[in-house]
Amino acid sequence: MFKKILLTVLLLIVVGCGSVLGIAAGKPDKFHFERQATIAAPPATVFANIDDLHSWPKWSPWEKLDPAMTKTFEGPETGVNSSYAWSGNNKVGTGRMTITQSEPDTHVGIKLEFIKPWTATNQVDFRLTPAGAGTQVVWSMDGTNSYMAKVIGVFMNMESMIGKDFDTGLAQLKTVAESAPAPAAADSTAGHS
Repeated sequence: MFKKILLTVLLLIVVGCGSVLGIAAGKPDKFHFERQATIAAPPATVFANIDDLHSWPKWSPWEKLDPAMTKTFEGPETGVNSSYAWSGNNKVGTGRMTITQSEPDTHVGIKLEFIKPWTATNQVDFRLTPAGAGTQVVWSMDGTNSYMAKVIGVFMNMESMIGKDFDTGLAQLKTVAESAPAPAAADSTAGHS
């Protein structure tokens, strides 16, 4: 009797694993996550906080997960080829961001490389458009689903998890940008006597 129960349990485990693997195999090869927010600040102010990786600690949703993580900045202060590498606890891991596209006040494209605890390379984009006196910001991430990511996706809603982080980051970016001093107006008396 015990052998029959044990064989039944093993059969259920095998069938269950097969179902999970089958569901995972049917998941898409690519992913796209996106969130957006309207910020009551001009595009130039919002752009400056994204295009300068030194500003990310003020609003990034991941900075507070490991206050002791090490950070390294390389390349120019802002724009294309500026990069930010980090290494921290198991919540933040190890990785690197490099700005690959920088179109003033409209777009920042970033190559995002995860090194630990898993390896992946994704494309991150921030698209900014004027919205009345403010700015509409769309934050997106695109990448390839590895088979392991597909299996994890059977049990966890990655879009929802990443989306929550993006929502938190956009809310913090909104606070930072809306509290920033307004850009100085050009002096209309310059050159006049």
